[in-house]
Amino acid sequence: MEFDPMSRLIVISNRVSAPKGQSGAQGGLAVAFQAALREYRGIWFGWSGEPTDEFTGQINFQRSEGVTTATVDLEAQDIDEYYNGYANRTLWPLFHYRIDLAEFERGFEDGYQRVNERFADTVRPLIEQDDVVWVQDYHMIPLGHELRKRGCNNRMGFFLHIPWPPRRLLSSLPHAAELVTTLLAYDVIGFHTDEWLEAFRDYVTLDLGATMSEDGTIHLGDRSVKAIACPIGIDTKEFVEAATSTSARLTYRRMRDSADGRDLIVGVDRLDYSKGLEERFLGYERFLVDHPEQRKEVFLLQIAPPSRGEVGSYQRIRATLDALSGRINGAYADIDWVPIRYVNQGFPRHVLAGIYRAARIGLVTPLRDGMNLVAKEYVAAQDPEDPGVLILSRFAGAAEQMKDAVLVNPYSAEEMSDAIVQALAMPKDERIRRWRALMDGIEEKDVLWWRRRFTQELMGDDDSLAVAEQDKGA
Repeated sequence: MEFDPMSRLIVISNRVSAPKGQSGAQGGLAVAFQAALREYRGIWFGWSGEPTDEFTGQINFQRSEGVTTATVDLEAQDIDEYYNGYANRTLWPLFHYRIDLAEFERGFEDGYQRVNERFADTVRPLIEQDDVVWVQDYHMIPLGHELRKRGCNNRMGFFLHIPWPPRRLLSSLPHAAELVTTLLAYDVIGFHTDEWLEAFRDYVTLDLGATMSEDGTIHLGDRSVKAIACPIGIDTKEFVEAATSTSARLTYRRMRDSADGRDLIVGVDRLDYSKGLEERFLGYERFLVDHPEQRKEVFLLQIAPPSRGEVGSYQRIRATLDALSGRINGAYADIDWVPIRYVNQGFPRHVLAGIYRAARIGLVTPLRDGMNLVAKEYVAAQDPEDPGVLILSRFAGAAEQMKDAVLVNPYSAEEMSDAIVQALAMPKDERIRRWRALMDGIEEKDVLWWRRRFTQELMGDDDSLAVAEQDKGA
């Protein structure tokens, strides 16, 4: 289908983020979608986040700042089996290489399929003939297939925001072949990195018997699908502005005052076992043990807002970190110094920007991550004249783009300790050189570039990247 400038864009995701105005804090992904929806007169459809006694398919429409959202409520059983169950207790751990935590229950799989069918039934009447559909993430892998079954012949794309596991690991999932085959209902499939893209190609060619053209198009039966690597970025310009805003400057001064001359090391992560927080604490403890002369010269601020508290593995990681931070502080703290400030709450983006700017080191050490935008936000928030140092896990998707960070193996406490020493001792000229190279990358491939890159493939719009460059320069 050739791109029709009158086509609408229908974005479908598990959750929907309505515009919050100038004062509201929103993630870069929401900002990117809202800009696309305004440009293409589209609709953003998904779960409201609210429960209902009985699923009726009733849609709640809202329009704000030129963006139309359409949400539905889900039954408690749907939430338990589809969201807490198959999405977050089966697919999430498996796709993050934690097969030891994955729970394979038929009820979860049935609920996941049922909710995707309900979403397809509900959203199908909203999709007009010339619309283009863009489905987001692991919650909705089979949605495109279900829409095809309901007569939807529109161009459809799917983007995976988490890693894609190696084929042998994926083969442990019951009915993996059937699930992956449903992905081929889409016309374009996007991944953050070449590693995840290659893992997907390995599975579909070796396990499903698909063939691949020189341009990367995958063929199976009557389906031809383009799979691409398309790394997401942040709204770099907006985050730089946030880091120099009045509220960010106040936060910066507050952090500097509380540091009392010490160097701040910061980590900001959702409370999740994939983020490597236990290993991070142990690496930082190794630094304290190996370098006692540095103990009262630094402190670690770890911000870790809780998530998915209904899932047992998340309850366990929280208990582990509570105990570990308490043990480290008990062992090494002094009357005027605490080595770890561990905070279980989230903060607005402008506050985080001020904290990042005050931090000498950004410690971003996930065990496995689809991308990790905290790494990019930390870089964007730095003072160009005196930037901090990013320490980044080799296993974050961002490491493929951010090679001028200090890259570490997050499983190695020694390597993490050495990286902290290297970052603290790094001369200013080297810090500036590394920061400039990192900043060039996140400015060039920001969230607008990502959105335009994907929609170019999906809509066949040859001008989309050029428009993205114009938008960036405006």
